[in-house]
Amino acid sequence: MAFHMALAEAKTKIDESINSGKMLIVIGECFVQYQGRAGSKLPKGKRMLLVKGDKSFAIHQNTKLRPINYMMNASASVVLDSEKKALVISALKRKPKEKIDIFFYNIDFVESFEIEGEKELRLFGSERELSDLLMQDLSVLEKGLVALKKEQILRKGIIDIMAEDKDKNLVVIEVKRRRADLNSIRQLHSYMHQVASLKGRKTRGIICAPSIGKPSMELLEKYGLEYCKLDYEIHNPRAEIKGLEKKQSTLFGLEKK
Repeated sequence: MAFHMALAEAKTKIDESINSGKMLIVIGECFVQYQGRAGSKLPKGKRMLLVKGDKSFAIHQNTKLRPINYMMNASASVVLDSEKKALVISALKRKPKEKIDIFFYNIDFVESFEIEGEKELRLFGSERELSDLLMQDLSVLEKGLVALKKEQILRKGIIDIMAEDKDKNLVVIEVKRRRADLNSIRQLHSYMHQVASLKGRKTRGIICAPSIGKPSMELLEKYGLEYCKLDYEIHNPRAEIKGLEKKQSTLFGLEKK
């Protein structure tokens, strides 16, 4: 009798949580069955069920980050199955037709929480933020380098920064927040040749990154490109590039040249 009372009390809390859009956590011994484009069964064992306010369901074991089973934007039902002596939490989707049934035979923990809804994630030290900082003063890369335009659109891609050096050569600058890899070198090479062909002017290519591997450096040298070490630190609420002190007037309108 106490067993059924414990499941009945848990059902009341689970119903209230799901209906109110709170975040729900249930931990206990359960059996999981999935029916959909394929079928699967997860043997009885202790697991955690996480139900969010957007009606997403995720079943976790005590290993790995990803859930063992999950469903998004599902409708929920909670029933007591007296025959199986279990509390059954079901997640159902109609298109495509899918269903997860979680049979809890005993519950160690059940609780709901008021959690804030969706908020915009602010990424400190993004490539866009680093490009914005470099636009203020490109002398940290090379003396006499003047910024012309940020996010120059080409037929095949977008250049982070277009600049001009002291000898009036065009300079394509690509900014990477992590190590420069082979793909980023190929990308810069493509951008440089597109600009040289479009503008009919001598064009250089510089990649700015915290580090670069040996294969990438070899390809960079083969293409006649250049590497500048990007030394930056992440602070709240912004990143900081070392050596960046003064502001430099920025010119726009490269397309008019």
